[in-house]
Amino acid sequence: MHLALDLSFAHTDGRWAMPGSWIGRDFPDVRSYMELAQMADRGGIDLLFFGDGSGIPSTWQGSRDAAVEWGVQWPRHDMSPVIAAMSTVTERVGFGLTYSSTFMHPFYVARLLNSLDHVTGGRIAFNVVASTRLADARNYGFDELLEHGLRYERMEEFIGVCKALWRSVEPDAIIRDRESRRFADPGKVHPIDHHGRFFDVAGPLASVPSPQVEPVLVQAGASPRGIEASASFADLVFGFGADLGAQQRHRRMLDDALVEQGRDPKRIGILWDLQAIVGVTDEEAETRKQTVLAAWTEEMVAVALSHNAGYDFSGLPSSFRLGDLREEIVKANATPAGLVGHLITEYGEDHLIDRAEFFEHGWRSATGVDHMLVGSAGRIADLLEENFAETGSRGGYMISSPLAFPSGYAAVVELLAAELRRRGALAEREPGQQTLRDVLCG
Repeated sequence: MHLALDLSFAHTDGRWAMPGSWIGRDFPDVRSYMELAQMADRGGIDLLFFGDGSGIPSTWQGSRDAAVEWGVQWPRHDMSPVIAAMSTVTERVGFGLTYSSTFMHPFYVARLLNSLDHVTGGRIAFNVVASTRLADARNYGFDELLEHGLRYERMEEFIGVCKALWRSVEPDAIIRDRESRRFADPGKVHPIDHHGRFFDVAGPLASVPSPQVEPVLVQAGASPRGIEASASFADLVFGFGADLGAQQRHRRMLDDALVEQGRDPKRIGILWDLQAIVGVTDEEAETRKQTVLAAWTEEMVAVALSHNAGYDFSGLPSSFRLGDLREEIVKANATPAGLVGHLITEYGEDHLIDRAEFFEHGWRSATGVDHMLVGSAGRIADLLEENFAETGSRGGYMISSPLAFPSGYAAVVELLAAELRRRGALAEREPGQQTLRDVLCG
């Protein structure tokens, strides 16, 4: 199995105030990330991942004040410069960066990722997302979100343009002949002349081909439409690791979609997202878990739930049917795939739930306790090995920590990863594997 660390929220949602967090340094001090990257590099971690969101959560009660006050999924910086810095002090570990195909332009993103692939020596992955948050959309001039299906159509065209740009300069186009002073062969540099529904791009990319040519492409859509998009282009898929049945269903649906696209399912892994609290003993880990639950206020929970769904839950009636709530969320062009989707999976559409019970479930969802592994390295390694086998033995885990930064991640690397490596469960780098694509997709 492969292991990745999710560093998207290492400083938000109360983590900055955890005992021992960010001691002597404050976010966004790049030195903290560089030190963690060195630890991950030594410990056999394959990928350091950064999700992204460019808007301050403002769905709850139509205001961003609560998110700002409590630091809920805010602040979020563009982490591309941080990745460049981390790459200078590491040799093996790769870096995942997120941009939205809903808002960004493919030429800009293709050029940036080409440059980062050069800087890192071929260790870049690109997580492309179809954005669901109005707070982000308004920063890019959108008054409302594109319809769900259109967001994926735009994503597929976006990736098609990026791929054409990355291959618009042939690998052997660069001559660098000092005697003749010819730099490149113009016959091997091609415009793409793309004219699509969403983008018009002439090309070619004004860049030298990078070590991977294309970054490792990652996608996380779990809806049928999202899985269809994943199957069309993704080299690696992110999946939600809360429920074994849902994991197995995602794996089956992805395999079927890959076969339909003429691709080999054995070559496309899923990194299952989970939170882990690792202790020397089970008891130590359980004690640490209580500090996480105590870090969240009721308002933080409400802000996080509304932001992630793109739907304001402040107007919920005293009781309601889960299926009716899902219909309302869909009508609002938001996403019911998070808490509401999980509740429907567990209880059914006709389940009647009251407001207090909904937010109690929401507390567990927002804190991640529902899909949090807590225990000693040996106990968690047992669970991961069993789950890995039951979900197809392709991919691995993207682990986040709700504890202090960087000590929560240090425990994952120094205790859990070390235990998995001792058991022979971790994927080891093979001779000749130079790029992140070689490691994750070879």
